[in-house]
Amino acid sequence: MNRIAKSSIQEVLDRIDAVAVVEDYVRLEKRGGRYWGRCPFHSGGQEKTPSFKVDTDQKLYYCFGCHKGGGMIDFVMEMDKISYPEAIKNLARKFAVELVYEGGGAENNEDWEAEQSRREQLHELYRRTALTFSHFLREKPEGKPALDYLLSRSISMEMIERFRLGYSPADRNWLYGFLQSKGYSADFLDNSGLFSANYRGMAFFSDRLMFPIADRQGRITAFGGRALPGAVQSDGKEPPKYINTREIEIYKKGQILYALDVALPEIRRTKTVYLAEGYMDVIALHQAGVTNAVAPCGTAFTGEQAKVLRHWADTAVLVFDSDEAGQKAAVKGIVTCRANGLACSVVVPGATDDGNELKDPAGILEEFGAGILNKSMKSVILDSRYLIARGKALYDTSTPQGRAGALATLFPYFNALDSETERSACIETAADEMRVDKAAALADYERWRRTNAPKNNDEEVPSTVSAIRMNDELFLLTVVSVNTDLYPEFRAFIERREIEIEDPAAKELYVALEECFRNEESGPESLLSRIASPVVRNFIIERGISPEFRGGPRKLMEDGIRRVKGKKLYRRLSEIGAEMRLRERDSGGGAGSDFQDLITEKMYIDAEIRTLEGKTG
Repeated sequence: MNRIAKSSIQEVLDRIDAVAVVEDYVRLEKRGGRYWGRCPFHSGGQEKTPSFKVDTDQKLYYCFGCHKGGGMIDFVMEMDKISYPEAIKNLARKFAVELVYEGGGAENNEDWEAEQSRREQLHELYRRTALTFSHFLREKPEGKPALDYLLSRSISMEMIERFRLGYSPADRNWLYGFLQSKGYSADFLDNSGLFSANYRGMAFFSDRLMFPIADRQGRITAFGGRALPGAVQSDGKEPPKYINTREIEIYKKGQILYALDVALPEIRRTKTVYLAEGYMDVIALHQAGVTNAVAPCGTAFTGEQAKVLRHWADTAVLVFDSDEAGQKAAVKGIVTCRANGLACSVVVPGATDDGNELKDPAGILEEFGAGILNKSMKSVILDSRYLIARGKALYDTSTPQGRAGALATLFPYFNALDSETERSACIETAADEMRVDKAAALADYERWRRTNAPKNNDEEVPSTVSAIRMNDELFLLTVVSVNTDLYPEFRAFIERREIEIEDPAAKELYVALEECFRNEESGPESLLSRIASPVVRNFIIERGISPEFRGGPRKLMEDGIRRVKGKKLYRRLSEIGAEMRLRERDSGGGAGSDFQDLITEKMYIDAEIRTLEGKTG
């Protein structure tokens, strides 16, 4: 496998837009010329005050909370859990850099290229299939029952188009032949997720209303299919109401959220996401003007999905059915949100003015219209209040045992709270509501926590600041490391032996800078890749992302060189004084030629120090 040419890596580094890279994963806000966000690496992004900083000039990121930092390649590697070459290739694609490999030629990493090609082909296959299903829904007689069903549920044609809804033909052999006629091989189709794993050529979806599932870039990765009312299987049984594409390379159901691509602009704007149970509910909410609504894809709401949402949202509003299954899902959803740093509330629609009960969003839209649905979304209560009410509904709180049981339903929620202040306040509120002494409630919770709470295995990252102590040499090397264009000038002082670097951390920076110089590499990312010590690496990132070493860098370097030179001269002056005293003692006060040489050297150094300090005479 050939290596990517250094010139190509440098071109990628030169073209990178740090904000464009990071905003694919983290919501950033501009403050004082710098970009800040909530760290995606520690505490699930739960911090209240953003500590994660992106420097657009240096193309670095750094978290002042967990002290994690680096360049954009490091960031992509960490976020996507991929290798260095894969990160380079992904960034090259993003910023339109054609990679060249050692020995000449364009990209020839056959394994990686084959994998990327297959992913692109799968996305294209799913796009084409979605267009085909959409055509069946809107233009073909076979799709009319599915279209009529949607219209009967008050779903508008605008929503049908926006969400690319479709219909899969009842003939389970049709799609395979159609796609083969478009040039797709049998082997490729067999492993595409669109067909039965047991019966070759048999479509996985047939006679179903189709919901394309897209990633946040809008690329279709899977389908959800809903059985139409009155549908019957060949065995005479009612088919499953919903089925989803099985997991393939481009689709991991626990990581993708339905309609995130459509909802993301409004989620970014409001920092709030509405989390519904299913596809129809999401579409109904969007039709009612709640355009920041998403849903899990055929699975319970997961921590991975919560972390994805946390990049852009502060608050999740749960919109689940009022039945028992919906309430259980809401309880789990609340804990998942809180455990991953999302504040949470729950919609409790209640009833219309004339007493009609409001249930799920799709049902409200169908029966009462978009206006009532939009209004019902404003009937929210805090998650703690929702859980207290549910605990009291499940247990008879007129008895000590019932009060203890109701309180215990809140323990996982208490444990998920990030703030001790908030946890204490919630325990106090719950204790008051259930007429339990707060100290007793807290004791019960602590006993539960010791045996039931999940352990936190996150490694603590030592503070870089406390691990390395700044001195004159390290100050100088930090200035040069942050402003690598100064290195050729600095290097000349080393070559003339005007200064020496002895501090271990400063020496490591010097070695890394020299390696970059000799290999014709430039920029902070190249330098960081050559620093072996993670402590030194984080130290330079932390300094590089702050402005203190970039204001007048040449003057900072010159001042640093003067201090290091002066330190060397004063040290030698001290050594000469000691040697002179020793020689005077050994010779009984006489002065030989060696003694005279020391006096001459001392006079020379005194003159050097006066010049260095700008003194004359």
